[in-house]
Amino acid sequence: MTKSLTEHALATIASILDHSELTRTTKKPLPEEKAATLAPAEADGYFKLGPGPMEAIRFKWTVRRADNGDYFVEETIGENSPPIVSGPMPKEEAVKLVDDRESEARQRFEQLRHEMAGRAAVTDVAGRGDEV
Repeated sequence: MTKSLTEHALATIASILDHSELTRTTKKPLPEEKAATLAPAEADGYFKLGPGPMEAIRFKWTVRRADNGDYFVEETIGENSPPIVSGPMPKEEAVKLVDDRESEARQRFEQLRHEMAGRAAVTDVAGRGDEV
C-alpha cells in the first residue's frame, strides 16, 4: 500500500513540474545519493524530505522513539496527512528505512522527470511538423 501511494504521489509531483524546468539541461550529472551508514546518536526526530516542487505533496519520513525504546518511522505527504507508521524496529533499522525511502523516492522522481522531458521533446518536435 505504501509503495503504490509513494509512486502515485511521485507521479503527481512529476506531472506538475513546470515545462521550462523539464527542458532545462545541466552539464553536470546529479550527485549520487548515499545512505547514511551509522544511526545518529539521537535518532528520535531524524527525518528526510522527498523531492518535489510543492511542499503540500512532498514526502517526509521521520523516526520516532516510543517510551519503551522501540523506534518507528512515520511517512507523511505534506503537512496535514495522517502518518503511515512502520515499526517497531531497532534505531539503526529505522534510520536506514528513512534513508532508503528517501533515496528510492529521489531515484523514481528523477526517472519520471527524465521520462517527461523526453515526452516534452517529442511533443516539441512533432508540433513543429515540417519545420525540422
